[in-house]
Amino acid sequence: MISLENPEKPLNTTGHSARKAAFTLVELLVVIAIIGVLVSLLLPAIQAARESARRMSCSNNLRQIALAMHNYESAQGRFPPSILMGKNQGLWSAQARVLPYLEQANLFSGIDFKQPYDNILLNGQKVASLRVPTLLCPSEIRDETRVKNGDPIHYPLNYGVNCGVWKVYDPKDQSGGSGAFFPNAGLAARTVGDGLSNTLLLAEVKGWTPYYRDGGSAGPVPANDPSEICSLAGSFKTETGHTEWVDGRTHQSGFTTTFTPNTRTLCEAGTSAQPYDVDWNNMRVGKSSTIVTYAAVTARSYHSGGVVNVSMMDGSVQSISSEIDLTTWRSMSTRDGEEILLQGGGRGQ
Repeated sequence: MISLENPEKPLNTTGHSARKAAFTLVELLVVIAIIGVLVSLLLPAIQAARESARRMSCSNNLRQIALAMHNYESAQGRFPPSILMGKNQGLWSAQARVLPYLEQANLFSGIDFKQPYDNILLNGQKVASLRVPTLLCPSEIRDETRVKNGDPIHYPLNYGVNCGVWKVYDPKDQSGGSGAFFPNAGLAARTVGDGLSNTLLLAEVKGWTPYYRDGGSAGPVPANDPSEICSLAGSFKTETGHTEWVDGRTHQSGFTTTFTPNTRTLCEAGTSAQPYDVDWNNMRVGKSSTIVTYAAVTARSYHSGGVVNVSMMDGSVQSISSEIDLTTWRSMSTRDGEEILLQGGGRGQ
């Protein structure tokens, strides 16, 4: 049927002009609800995909740093020391020494390792404040410059070198700990008695970690319970652990296996109403000529699933569960502990 007023406009069966039906409020609300449900279903999947990508990127960083360490060992005959002390030594980290193998040759060329890192400038900026991308996990929540009085002074890192179980350095006989890195000396690959595939090289650490330092003497037996650390105390720093990629001291560029990965060492300090999850070292390396340095600097990760990414000395990368047996974890950090690799990746005597 044709409308007489508008011959081109059809009429419906009742004789009235046909009109396009509109959404009712109820229908609109239903559509919005459906979209909301779909978003809620998709969001976890998107987040999981992003986390998977970040974890893969983190593992790739570990591989690159491990390869850089091996290139250094090939060129120098030894892995870099964790730190060099003494006259004309600037306390630089092992990570700083492998910069040319991390595509940072320009940054490396501006460093005089005989000078303290605070004194080195590159294009008017402190080298210590410059960001080295490979040293940062994409999950680091504070990928930012550390400042003092408004001036950039340091940049954090998320991959520490293996400094052993507990002992780091004895200034009396200048001996290091049991790990792959120790002060004043580099380790030749051929001298790793436990084998490169059985010994930790690197592990994830969290930037901006609170820590104690310079609390005096401690015994040679490692702490077995995190609660023991709080009583050892020392000078407390609220958030500056692992914020100095240039510094070779363990609480900045290393880790120890005193506690298993992601162990929470909760201590009440300062004015905070909440306890801090801390690292600890009784005396910074080089600060005393008589006191042995012991350290509980825990490997920690931002990744979900209760794991921490590590690199072994052969360059392989693994994800280690926070539930790993403590004895196993500690034995993985010793370079010459003569532990036997058991079926399934565990170790025993």
